[in-house]
Formats: sequence, C-alpha cells, structure tokens
Amino acid sequence: MNHAPQAASTFRLIVTGGGTGGHTYPALTAIRTLQERMAGEDRTLDVLWIGTADGLEARIAPAEGIAFATVATGKIRRSSNPLKMMSTANMKDMARVPLGVAQARKLVADFRPDVVLATGGYVAVPAGLAARLCRRPLVLHEQTVRLGLANRKLAGSATRIAVSSQSTVALLPEAVRGLAVVTGNPVRPQVLTGHADKAVEALGLHGFDRQLPTVYVTGGAQGAQQINGVVGDALPWLLERANVIHQCGPDNVAGLQAHAASLPAELAGRYRLAGFVGPELPDVLALADVVISRSGAGTLSELTALGKPAVFIPLATSAGNEQAHNARHLEEAGAAVALLGDVTADRLKDAVGVLLTDPARRAAMADRSREHGRPDAADRLVDVILSAASG
Repeated sequence: MNHAPQAASTFRLIVTGGGTGGHTYPALTAIRTLQERMAGEDRTLDVLWIGTADGLEARIAPAEGIAFATVATGKIRRSSNPLKMMSTANMKDMARVPLGVAQARKLVADFRPDVVLATGGYVAVPAGLAARLCRRPLVLHEQTVRLGLANRKLAGSATRIAVSSQSTVALLPEAVRGLAVVTGNPVRPQVLTGHADKAVEALGLHGFDRQLPTVYVTGGAQGAQQINGVVGDALPWLLERANVIHQCGPDNVAGLQAHAASLPAELAGRYRLAGFVGPELPDVLALADVVISRSGAGTLSELTALGKPAVFIPLATSAGNEQAHNARHLEEAGAAVALLGDVTADRLKDAVGVLLTDPARRAAMADRSREHGRPDAADRLVDVILSAASG
C-alpha cells in the first residue's frame, strides 16, 4: 500500500521588536539561523513579525519576505522627574498600550506560535503580554548589558531570558535569574567572513601603506558629528601613524573632503572617506587594526566576535545612557578604551596613539575583546527558542 509522504512539520514563530537596528538585526539573524536549522531537519519555518509602521522593522521584514503586522504602541518618554513622566504625551501613549495588547492578542491567538521572541523596543510590550495571555512561550532577548525598558516590563512573563553578557544575570530581578541563558548577541554571519585584500580592491586603497596599521572610523549609517569633528581635528596626526577609512555619513562627505584637501599628498593617499560602507563592511573590518566608533550593542557584538581593539565614543543621548555603560564594561575588561564626557582631539590621540605604536598592546586588547565575543550567538539563541517550545 502506498502512503503519501507526510508533510514536513512547521515551526511557527512570532518575532516582536524593533524601532532601531539594535533590536531589529539580531531578530533577523535569529530568523535566518532558525530557517537554516529547520531546513536541515526537513521542516519549515512560518514567521510573523509584529512591529510598528514607522520602525526599521517595517522595511526590513517585508524586504526579507517575512509576514508583517502592526499594533498600536506608545513611546514612554523617560524622566527622572515623576511629574514629567505624567506628561500629556506620555498619558496619551500609555492609553494606547491596552489597544496594542488587544490587537496583539488577536494576532497571537490566530497565528498560534510555538514561541514568541521579543527583542526589545516599545512594540515588544503588547506582543509579549499577549503571549502570556494566550499561554504561548515567551523568549526575551536582551542585546545590552542592562535590561532595556521593554524587557524589564516583560521579564515576569518570560519563559526564558536570553542575555548577551554574563554580567547581565546579576542585574536581573532575583525572581527571574533562573530563566537567564547567556547566548550573546546574534551577529550577521557575513561580518565574520571578510578579507582585508578585498577591501583594498573594493575601495581603491592603493595609496595605503600596508606597513602601517589601519583605523576604521564609523559613527553608524548616518555618521556622527561628534566623531567626525574629533577625527577631523586629529587627522594629520592620525595619518602620520596609520591609514584611515572614515565612514562619515552621506551628508558629511563634502565638508570633510574640503577639510582633507589641504593634506600633503602622502597623507591624503592614506585617507579614504566614505559616506556609507555597505557590502564591503566585512572586508573593511578584516583590514582594520583599530576601530573608532559608537558603542551600541550591535557594534560591540560584531567587534568582539572579530576581536577588534576599539576606542569607543558613546552616544551620550542613548536610552538609559546604555552606550556609555557598554563601553565602560569592555574598558574594565581591557577589551576597549571608553572616551566619556567631553571628547577632544587630544583625548582621542592619547587613547588611540598607544594602540597604533605598540603592536603588543593592540594584540593584547584584541585577545581581551575576542574573549567577550560570541560568534555563535545566533545558534545559541535558536537553541533557547527551541527548548522553550518543547517546554
């Protein structure tokens, strides 16, 4: 008797989180890794991403072919003053949360996920609460050292809490510490596959002196005025000691080009200005001996996975001063230098100078950095998701 082949089983996942790349890209990497895991087991993955209409996830999910739904959410404006927390804008937004929970509850009930994965951002709160109401396993993933506001609200509803750093566990409420699993922060796999020589070809870095170290400067996709200004002020000094690739943001290219026009030809050949570094980023990171950058969670996880010495200039206005906390955490471990407060060209020279002139110091910092890196974080997070699904 012939039996029809049994349909491959389907794993159903709701992902919620976003607003910024810090919440969005780890979720996307986890989805891709889970898809590969399922394919290897002849199973399929069905994903629904619950986000906001104006967050980065609203562009990323559809572009990746992932079903996307929105719910109402409210951005809570933080303040140390309780009266300011009761502002009209906050009150209006807080009133939207029950609507968002009702919308998310319907989505969760209809989709019937095996697991809900929440990666942070305001939208994660209604979807995470809906998971609890519908009795579906909820996995939180925290990218930063300290739990973000959304994940703090959801910690009591979680089945598992995946954290990026061992030091996070002690910062969790005592009642939920037993749910914590240290996974690290998922890193886009292509970041780990760069080749230095490809960067030289792709960016035309033929004026670079390969006997000198190479510094990669980045302030994120849009650039950072603070980093651009400080590096611009220190530029001749830097170029006497290193090659520099400077990702400055598309709007800042003209001003920095004018600034660099007065450089002597030999130094100018060692300076490559780019508005945006796209597909060639893995190769640029492979070439870089030192990185000067902000200290968002995604940046930290990539640089430590690669073992890159870094000088961090944290974004002072990051939520909960998180970037400064991240930078200080790695500095205390000898894995980076954190420049906090008022950053000047002289302070930058002091921080980066010893790394450029002392290869042994650079190598030691690279080793410390690598100790904090978790290149297998996406696989670890997928393990947590699957274990939560199986109870």
